[in-house]
Amino acid sequence: MKVLSLNLGTAAAVPYTAQRDGLTGIDKRPVDGPVRVFAPGPKGTGASGVTGDAVCHTRHHGGDDQAVYAFAREDLDEWERELGRPLRNGVFGENLTTSGIDVSGARVGERWRVGPEVVLQVTSPRIPCGTFQGHMDEPQWVKRFTAKGVPGAYFRVVTPGEIRAGDAIEVVRRPDHDITIALSFRALTLDRGLLPRLLEAGDDLPAEERATVHKYAAPRSS
Repeated sequence: MKVLSLNLGTAAAVPYTAQRDGLTGIDKRPVDGPVRVFAPGPKGTGASGVTGDAVCHTRHHGGDDQAVYAFAREDLDEWERELGRPLRNGVFGENLTTSGIDVSGARVGERWRVGPEVVLQVTSPRIPCGTFQGHMDEPQWVKRFTAKGVPGAYFRVVTPGEIRAGDAIEVVRRPDHDITIALSFRALTLDRGLLPRLLEAGDDLPAEERATVHKYAAPRSS
């Protein structure tokens, strides 16, 4: 289990984002590193937790619970076969392209040691948006990505430090519950009846997802 590549994005103006300034950092490219990762601060003020990586719109992206985004190379390979075209590391906007570990199968709250010092904690799935669809230039991309149910995972930074391409990944904590990133993604997108199950993650469940669960439950209980 390792980091196959470490990917950074720079702010670029594109025609496909709904943002008024047209800027996005989704097009990430591999770098050798080392690159420092850190807790960037709350969403709305904090951006990426990866030094040198652009998060252009902090209202919806970045912050402590979305400090780092990882996607498995094995899942990119599956998309390559389905789309019939090559997909380089970083093309999904991931900071870490991994090898040998099931990113979407990770449990919410699971902790990974990356390299000798960094510890990351799994928080939530990536929810696809119009910018992602425009970047991929594939018809009905949001619908197709959602149906696949393999979203990759966001992480908070528990122990900051430096990451390099090739760093080993070790799972150092696996919670007792069985709430995976894939299950969380399905609950937040296609099957909202699963939302109450997310509370089984306890304190590992990020505040944003907890608020979504309670918002869903409120009308049903009234």
